[in-house]
Amino acid sequence: MKIYKHHFLEQESDVTIISESKFAIREAKKSLVDNRKILEKYLKKNNKFLTSFSPIKITTEFEIINLMSNASVLCDVGPMAAVAGAFADIMLNRMKMEDDPDYISAKIALVENGGEIAVDSEKDMKIALFAGYNELNLNIGFLIEKKNSPLGIGTSSATIGHAISLGQADAVTIFARDATLADAAATRIANLVKGVDVEKSIKNALDAAEDIEGVYGALISRENKVGQVGKLPKFFKIEGNKNIVLKDKFEGAFPEEYEILK
Repeated sequence: MKIYKHHFLEQESDVTIISESKFAIREAKKSLVDNRKILEKYLKKNNKFLTSFSPIKITTEFEIINLMSNASVLCDVGPMAAVAGAFADIMLNRMKMEDDPDYISAKIALVENGGEIAVDSEKDMKIALFAGYNELNLNIGFLIEKKNSPLGIGTSSATIGHAISLGQADAVTIFARDATLADAAATRIANLVKGVDVEKSIKNALDAAEDIEGVYGALISRENKVGQVGKLPKFFKIEGNKNIVLKDKFEGAFPEEYEILK
């Protein structure tokens, strides 16, 4: 089976999609464009949804808004903490569309949006972990098996990336029922990783991760100390020149051979 990898930019969104279906990839891109317009229009009329660091509970006719709102309530964060994951979920859902009899659902569907990942695949997928500038950095990856799907993966960091973090973690990676929840939970848990006692800060955050409904597991690294809780996918060791992965995330984040779809 030929598998395609497609990378594109859509305003602030930096997206990689992997699938055996060119049609599914095109549909995913369309859904991102459509839902970005919906979100932008909504934010102009509801600025608090954009700026709040606190949960906003609301039900609307828009899937993107509802996904972000629900995750914000579950994780006690502002709704924008879930925006990248929500877009990833919406794109993945469009690739599957199992309730549409005229649509051939993608058997392999993975969407990475700004580091947040939604995956539902019949084929095992390998994903590299960027855990900040410490000894763990790019030494491990996750093997996402069919039994793990569907799965959302979210990562938050105080030392890398542009997202706001109130903690001191090099990386918090959350595995959850979908990417929206994983994204919001990663922000919430990363905010808790702080204080002089590094080991205690990791333990406290792991305890909090266990309390969030829908979170399957968490991996936290800070200053070369690592903690984990819950059910995580299998690990694998990343071989070769890790600097190449750092230099080109598009090629390195998913260490497999794919045909590039332009």
